Amino acid sequence: MTGAELHQILLSKWGCSYDIQLRRIKDRIFVQVMWKYLEQASFPLSEQEYLEHLEAIANYLNAWGGVQQVQSFIDKTRDRPRLGKAISIPLDLGERASEWILDEL
Repeated sequence: MTGAELHQILLSKWGCSYDIQLRRIKDRIFVQVMWKYLEQASFPLSEQEYLEHLEAIANYLNAWGGVQQVQSFIDKTRDRPRLGKAISIPLDLGERASEWILDEL
């Protein structure tokens, strides 16, 4: 998956370029689809910065083998991001999860 493909998944599902963040909560990693989106005047990133950010997220998902998990979750969910409520997608990294649990996330 590339950042552009991830962007297209978001646009196809919700019609907006939502922000995506990686979060570590205890010993789990979550992909969070945030309520802020590129088309908002108050969005803090330029279009180029946003696309670079999605590319970095896609690279993590590829390395972790989480692409299918994220695609499947987004396809199936009926929720949509709204103010103060992100969509949290838990990633199952398997036995190697501890290798990827970093303080930087």
